[in-house]
Parts: sequence; structure tokens; C-alpha cells
Amino acid sequence: MKIPSNNLENIAKLLNCEFIGDSNHTITGINEIHLVEHGDIVFVDHPKYYDKALNSKATTIIINQQVDCPKGKGLIFSEDPFRDFNFLINFFSPFDFNKNLVSDTIEIGRNCQIHSTVTIGNNVKIGDNCLLFPNVVIYDNCVIGNNVIIQANSVIGGHAFYYKNRGDHRERLNSGGKVILHDHVEIGVCTTIDKGVTGATTIGKHTKIDNHVQVGHDTLIGEMCIIASQVGIAGCSVIGNNVTLWGQAGIPSDIHIGDNVVVMAQSGITKSLEAGKSYFGSPAEESRKKFKELAYIRQIPDIIEQLKKNG
Repeated sequence: MKIPSNNLENIAKLLNCEFIGDSNHTITGINEIHLVEHGDIVFVDHPKYYDKALNSKATTIIINQQVDCPKGKGLIFSEDPFRDFNFLINFFSPFDFNKNLVSDTIEIGRNCQIHSTVTIGNNVKIGDNCLLFPNVVIYDNCVIGNNVIIQANSVIGGHAFYYKNRGDHRERLNSGGKVILHDHVEIGVCTTIDKGVTGATTIGKHTKIDNHVQVGHDTLIGEMCIIASQVGIAGCSVIGNNVTLWGQAGIPSDIHIGDNVVVMAQSGITKSLEAGKSYFGSPAEESRKKFKELAYIRQIPDIIEQLKKNG
């Protein structure tokens, strides 16, 4: 998420925190660790991830431990990096509840057909020749390309399912991102696509998504994909081009699925998948291997019977 250019001293003062590094060190964005670029600020609050954050492309790190500052970077020392990162998201991308059915800040292209019950939030952009069916909801800042179809009751841009356990409650991480649906994308009935926390959840050109599918925050889905009913995709996953996910497949967070992969129905993915292969099972393995395993398992009763006969 890009922000107006700022500096380390100003951001530290805003958070009422100490810092080390050049006070004029420039900050141009706020991002999670998997999205960071040069100029971004990121947070880390667990020793397990200190090195990853300090060695990332992020040039400013909000951290809850006094550590040496890497060359060319800035550190902001915080008792609660999650809280302060959350504050920055809301400060630079404040939530503005749209009380109208359709906001007056939207842009809609030519030849669109939009049902009267569709709800469209602030700063939404919709391209040409789009078709939006009854009760579709599009949250703030989403970008819809040309020739996109969104069927009834689908929600584009809901808040990310991202919480920190505070012991007696769970604190939600603010969502300051958006959803981008590229040209010729089709979304089925009652499908939900969450916005990015700081970036964009993105669906590539010509990808078709069936009914009752959930796509989590900051996930990137490539072009020409087919995603069948009841597939669940957690946040921050990357799915390549021409991928097929059949019904009820489950994809956890931070998974990478290569191009031209087929995941068969009801498969549970536990690790990243190599391009150009078919996968099945839970945990999913290459389908030919999994089918052999199942064939061997079916032989076990006969083997046991034979052993009993042979005494």
C-alpha cells in the first residue's frame, strides 16, 4: 500500500516510539512481509521472524526488540508492533463507511448492466461491458476490469480474516487494500473475495470462479484458471496460470501453486505444488502416486486374511 512520501522521524513521532537510523530516511509504503518493496515499512513481533523482516526488501521495520540496525534501513522500537502497524493502516487508509447503496465516488465504464440492488463502495472502478447480478456487494477501492460478470450475492472486497490473539480477545488487523478483477473474469453465486490487508487480492484475466468459493486476502490467482464450487483459498497464496481447482479443494496460506496444475476434488494441500502436474488426496500428492497408495491400502484386508490362513 503506497502512502504519501514520509520520513522515519515523522512516523516514529506519530507512533510515539523511539527509532534509529537517518531521521530523513524515506518511507513510501506500508506492507506485509510477503509484499514488501524498497521504501516500505513492515512490522515484526516474534523472534522467529526477526531475521526475515530485517533482511527483507522493507527499509523500515517496526520491531519489539532492540537490535542492530541494518545498513540503509531504519528501525522503530515498539512495545506492540501489531498495534502500531494497525494504526498506520487506518491512519493512511481510514475506513469510510458508505451509507448509500452506490457511492458517488465510483467510475463505471460503458455498456454495463448493474442490477438496482447492487451495492458499490467508495472509489470503486468498473470497466466496460460488465454484468452485475442482484445483491452483489463491492467494497471500497476495488477495481473491476472489462467484460467481468459477477453473479448474485457475491461479495468482492470484504475485510481480511486476520487476527492477533490477545489472550482474552482477538484483535483484527485493519484491511487497507483492495481486490482487482482483471478482464473477462467471471464470479459465481455467493462467492467471496477478501481485499488485501495492504496490497491487492488479484484475479487474472479469463479466470472463472464457481459458486460458493472463498478467496482469502492478498492471494494472487493467475490467468485462465478454473476454480470449482466450495474451494477455499487462504490468504497470501500464489496460484499460477491455467490452474484447475476442483470442488472442495483446500489451499492454506503462503502456498505457491505452479502453472498448469490440476488439484482434484476434496484434496487438501499442505505444501507448494510443482507446475504441470495433477494432485489428489489429503494431504495431496501427485495423483498417480496417490492412486497407487490407495490401491495398496485396499489390498491390506486380503493380506491379513492370507497371513491368518498361513498361521
